[in-house]
Amino acid sequence: MSDLYELLEISRDAPDDEVKRAYRRKAREHHPDTGGDAETFKAVTHAYQVLSDPQARARYDRFGDDGTPGSRGAGQDPFGFGGPGFGGINDVIDAFFGQATGFGGGSRRPRREQPGRDVLVEVELTLEEVVTGATREVQVDVARPCTSCDGKGSADGAAAAACPTCGGVGQVQRVVRTAFGQLATAAPCDACQGTGRTVTDPCPDCRGEGRKAIDRTLEVEIPAGLEDGDRIPVRGEGEAGRHGAPPGDLYIQVRVVAHELFERDGRNVAAEVQVPVTQAALGGTIRVPTLDGDEVDVPVPAGTQPGDILTVRRGGLPVRGGGRRGDLHLVVRVEVPTGLDGEQRELIERLAELRGEELADHDRGRFTRLRDAFQR
Repeated sequence: MSDLYELLEISRDAPDDEVKRAYRRKAREHHPDTGGDAETFKAVTHAYQVLSDPQARARYDRFGDDGTPGSRGAGQDPFGFGGPGFGGINDVIDAFFGQATGFGGGSRRPRREQPGRDVLVEVELTLEEVVTGATREVQVDVARPCTSCDGKGSADGAAAAACPTCGGVGQVQRVVRTAFGQLATAAPCDACQGTGRTVTDPCPDCRGEGRKAIDRTLEVEIPAGLEDGDRIPVRGEGEAGRHGAPPGDLYIQVRVVAHELFERDGRNVAAEVQVPVTQAALGGTIRVPTLDGDEVDVPVPAGTQPGDILTVRRGGLPVRGGGRRGDLHLVVRVEVPTGLDGEQRELIERLAELRGEELADHDRGRFTRLRDAFQR
């Protein structure tokens, strides 16, 4: 027997994800549809089933592979294609190649009902609504079960029958004889469009589809704490499946619009505030708006500098599903007064004199002031 690790070209301590990648690569390389060898394909598939099962792999590492069913793990068939998660070689190929292809005309199982498509609708939220949550009415124009036939597609309300062309499989097979046996390839059935179901007496309202396009208005509850791009699933409100198949889901995608005052940073929000130079120097209190719709008093410490941050605890946003809110950060911009009258100017000059700060002399020209500065 060939070494299973060598077949997949992996080391003996390769992790599970590497085993899976190696098998995918080898299976595509040796698949008979792409010119590969069927026996090699079976061998690498067997190697994957042994090495992907922790118990079978440990047994192989200790005792090797004697080619018996027991060496492949309990419940597997002699060719290694009947283990857990695989119903035979057709299932292996289905999993990796997306089509029902088999050797010797494998079993054809009825096609599972295909649910309807999911639907995506975008809604806009303000930062205030991120705090409180919101209710939105959304317009959804998708196919829903036909009320005339109760979604069955037939005029008499009977369930759709198995398609006589494909036998309810939804696919038709073409069998080709090769040196390795019979090779069957599958394609969607044209008679039932791949659904595996047909109706003999179509409903006149939905023309046998079992569904009709309906423009609906749904009221959706949007929880607090969402972020831009978050999606809210509404189960079963997507497009209906054909002939009574389950519907898809509706997804509400949130877009948080920019705010004129506040900027979001995770759970925190930030804003700029103008503080008069006198309050920045002496201290005081300013009133600022919040996302809750009211105003709060915020202390300004004496000596506050431009760029300093004043914090309002829990003035930010909640997390999704509730919990403690973030903070509101206020970035200080010191407001320098303009248009001073004589008395105001005199007071500021007196302050500068007391602090030993030299003021510009407006009675002398710029060149003279520069010359005096260099002569000191």
